[in-house]
Amino acid sequence: MKLRITVLPGDGIGPEVTREAVRVLRTVADVQGYEFTFDERAIGGVAIRECGMPLPPDTLESCRKSDAVLLGAVGAPEFDALPPEKRCETGLLALRRGLGGFANLRPAVCHPAIADCSPLRPEVVRGADILFVRELLGGIYFGEPRGCDGAAAFNTMRYTEPEIERVARIAFDLARQRRKKLTSVDKANVLETSQLWRRTVTRLGSEYPEVALEHCLVDACAMKLVTSPASFDVVLTENLFGDILSDEAAAIAGSLGMLASASIGGAVGLYEPVHGSAPDIAGRGIANPLGAIASAALLLRYSAQLPEDASAIERAIGDVLNAGYRTPDIRRNGSKFTIKTADMGKVVAEAVVQVLEREHAYHAV
Repeated sequence: MKLRITVLPGDGIGPEVTREAVRVLRTVADVQGYEFTFDERAIGGVAIRECGMPLPPDTLESCRKSDAVLLGAVGAPEFDALPPEKRCETGLLALRRGLGGFANLRPAVCHPAIADCSPLRPEVVRGADILFVRELLGGIYFGEPRGCDGAAAFNTMRYTEPEIERVARIAFDLARQRRKKLTSVDKANVLETSQLWRRTVTRLGSEYPEVALEHCLVDACAMKLVTSPASFDVVLTENLFGDILSDEAAAIAGSLGMLASASIGGAVGLYEPVHGSAPDIAGRGIANPLGAIASAALLLRYSAQLPEDASAIERAIGDVLNAGYRTPDIRRNGSKFTIKTADMGKVVAEAVVQVLEREHAYHAV
């Protein structure tokens, strides 16, 4: 197995957490005999400093020539005053559009070992295992026209039936592989885009009779996520709603640092932790790399077609949490080991070796 990965560490804590994700990928390659190559490029604030733009052409070109892209985080406060088209986040949106990934997968899982890290009661979040499928290239983030004339500003939310259908089909397919339940989120009582969304998803649902489809208004979904999260399986949303709701799901996982994501459907998959660049803690070695490491697992599952190795990383994360290792964001009274970013990456890599060795021993019997 050969895999070419473009690595975009980005800003703030991005380089710190990405380094640990790459460490874990190298560990998998070493144990399994794979050939993974990594091409590091600039994006966001780093790229603005180097060449005056948030997404340099050579970065995008490297990404398009790779088998997968691993991103850290984008955003630097020093550039917030720039015009919108020159800011760090514009580079991320351009990268998503350039790679064509229209379906953003965001798992939100409550690991039993850190159920007490949630601001919700452990009995509320225990057993929660949600997969958000967020439409990524349409809606209000990309709709035209948009603008600001000083006294007024406007954005356009727009969707077409084909855009809705293609992301809904991915959600239905994933639900069929999981617990066979799909919750489609909209605001159909107010928005015409949501009315089209609901009609399209309902029509497509007839092709998946084994999947139980329910529709939920976005405000009701937001409430249910914090009152009965274990009732969800796959949650399908448009772009803006998915951005907000999947971040809310950090309450289920215990920390935003636990959440991974995969953007698929285009020519090259893009994998990144959900969290931002967190400049307030950058350089202190206390960022949680588990979201980035879990994103590396998604990379192996969806771009490399190595589901067993992806599962090995996910099991290793669970083993490390069960052993009591914590970064500060998931530390609670009685935590056994509070460790730094690099140490967490190291113990996960060691746990991956153990998981893969157990797998090898099992298959050798």
